[in-house]
Amino acid sequence: MKTFTREEKFKHLFSLPVIVAALGYFVDIYDLLLFGIVRIPSLEAMNLDPDVAGSIINNWQMFGLLLGGILWGVLGDKKGRLSVLFGSILVYSLANIACGFLPSINFMDKTYAYAGLRFIAGIGLAGELGAGITLVAESLPKELRAIGTSLVAGFGLFGAVVANFTVKLSGDWTYAYMIGGGLGLCLLLLRIGVLESGIYKDISSDSEIKKGNFFSFFTNWERFVKYMKCIGIGLPTWFCIGILAFFANQVGKDLGIIEEVNPAQTIMWAYIGISAGDFLSGFLSQWLKSRKKAIIYMMFFTLIGVILLLFGGTKSANMYYFYCVWLGLGTGYWAMFVTVGAEQFGTNIRSTATTTIPNIVRGTVILMTFLFDFCKPSTGVVYSAVIVGILAFGIGIYSTLTIPETHGKELDFVE
Repeated sequence: MKTFTREEKFKHLFSLPVIVAALGYFVDIYDLLLFGIVRIPSLEAMNLDPDVAGSIINNWQMFGLLLGGILWGVLGDKKGRLSVLFGSILVYSLANIACGFLPSINFMDKTYAYAGLRFIAGIGLAGELGAGITLVAESLPKELRAIGTSLVAGFGLFGAVVANFTVKLSGDWTYAYMIGGGLGLCLLLLRIGVLESGIYKDISSDSEIKKGNFFSFFTNWERFVKYMKCIGIGLPTWFCIGILAFFANQVGKDLGIIEEVNPAQTIMWAYIGISAGDFLSGFLSQWLKSRKKAIIYMMFFTLIGVILLLFGGTKSANMYYFYCVWLGLGTGYWAMFVTVGAEQFGTNIRSTATTTIPNIVRGTVILMTFLFDFCKPSTGVVYSAVIVGILAFGIGIYSTLTIPETHGKELDFVE
């Protein structure tokens, strides 16, 4: 392993690709989590049911992420990482600005108008993280890769906190959407000076190398198993966000908490924890010299938090918020999980892998929500969450323990 001076580390870790990727992910998370934060006030303002309509709209946003992950991933390998960074942010910025005009839409049902715009936003939001992490992973030396991707994710996840405060300070959820869209459009100007990944440029003109073939993950058994395990590692993160934080008002009520647990607050506190956890995960991986050990330790830490939240006598909203920080800190291995996805596959399908994997994980929230809602009438809210959690953590732990280690792996190879 090469040793870097402090000045060299600073130069690499605060280079333009890292800064722009971090700012891009910041805006991405702001816009991605904004619906969860304004779900109740925005739907109540339009006389819609926050739980019923909220589930429909959130599922459409997640479906957009699922489709967008494939679209932008393939495009990133065929046309370059920068094409995704520009195209995706334009799509979701315009969609978010349009969400600010929802109260004025009277020509169709507002639930489906809202769902349609969040679907388009989801498609755009799907490209940001994968393209950014791929670009950073291919631009940094392998010795600094984990720290660099953690800086991107750690800073970017503060977007959820800023989104929450923007909603409060603006006084109107429509302004929060417009501000998010405006931030995205401003970010486009910063990306003009970013250069394409050198590793990608080396193969971009080679017509004999097949690039961006999504179906290649399903035509080779070893590659397919690795791909599925990469997805499995991320499931606990979106169980914590998509169920325990997003539906905190329902879970809190079933726990016997008298005061209302506000999902906007649970999402904010969870992402404060995730941001800190993402910074931690990169340094933990470097210290342990293992991606797998860093992830599994943080996953078990998260599992303990889930058990304490649901069965440790949580009887106040503040205690619920405390456990959301705990769960966020544990699921802060998100950056490491995406980095592992980038390191498992060759340059010709790396963008496809890195972009589709986190968005398929996000898309599994649709299945988690369906199972959660399906079980509620017979088991209650808390035990419905337990059922979903057992599946998410069971798959996540198995996938982490059995996937190949990638710490220190060279990325200049093709499939």
